Amino acid sequence: MAKTSARLLALLSLLQARRDWPGALLAERLEVSPRTVRRDVDRLRELGYPITAVKGPDGGYRLDAGTRLPPLLFDDEQAVALAIALQIATTSGAGIEEDAMRALHTVRQVMPARLRGRIDTFRVTAVEPPTARQGPQVGGGVLMALSAAVHAREVLRFDYASPARTDEDTMAPPRRVEPHHLITWNRRWYLVAWDLDREDWRTFRADRVTPRSPTGPRFTPRELPGGDVAAFIADRFRGAGGSGGWPCLGEVILGLPAAAVSRYTYDGAVEALGPDRCRLVLGSWSWTGLAAAIGAFDADIEVVGPAELSDAFARLARRYAAAARR
Repeated sequence: MAKTSARLLALLSLLQARRDWPGALLAERLEVSPRTVRRDVDRLRELGYPITAVKGPDGGYRLDAGTRLPPLLFDDEQAVALAIALQIATTSGAGIEEDAMRALHTVRQVMPARLRGRIDTFRVTAVEPPTARQGPQVGGGVLMALSAAVHAREVLRFDYASPARTDEDTMAPPRRVEPHHLITWNRRWYLVAWDLDREDWRTFRADRVTPRSPTGPRFTPRELPGGDVAAFIADRFRGAGGSGGWPCLGEVILGLPAAAVSRYTYDGAVEALGPDRCRLVLGSWSWTGLAAAIGAFDADIEVVGPAELSDAFARLARRYAAAARR
């Protein structure tokens, strides 16, 4: 009996490793006859594993998706990766913390002692900067509905609430969009879509979306501005409106090595002009904000342009001088 059980587990592991298995190859791997393979496949079917026969010259078997989730078999690396992923699921903002912890407890219970010890030594604590916002929770059902519409390329209808969630939200007509991407940004979930009524690209907070059913007709996806969703979202959230750049862009020369400046410049261009001088092109939402960001470098500053940046430095100089006098 023990030998049969071990062989069934080995057969299940092989069926999970690839899509189709010729019967003769399975028999060779398990060192049994094709008839024994057929009997073992029947035993797995009785346990709830949906194994179908593959027609062809050699014949074979395939593990398909079923109507329920039978026991799964993971190798050591998969089990450790799954446990780690479940532990950090609380930082996703997807509202699945309790489900993730229950799944982690289930996985841990059936782990061999050698793996359980490795998992028990892994403890992760998500620490956010003091200025970080706590992301709102989004129900898993909402995320699945949005993702399904993106995958099926079907027009999506939904109610969209304002931040205050007033009574007007329930009276407003539903939004009609062509969903293109479901993304996470700064601990929040967003839907990137083409708004059919406004005829423009929009980003929608997923925690404010209430999907309506059924979904609409299928559509041919439009090309996202710039062709890259990461660049598109970065432009939207930094105030560029999807135009491909910051609303305020300036150029200065700093009395610092390029290597020292580039270490703290994540969205700018740095060019070395010598051992202790460099050119910096940087953007921001406002000219005053841009001047303040450049002023954070402890170095001499020469403004190349534009004039609005020079005026912003002058305003900051007056404010700083007044603050020093007080």
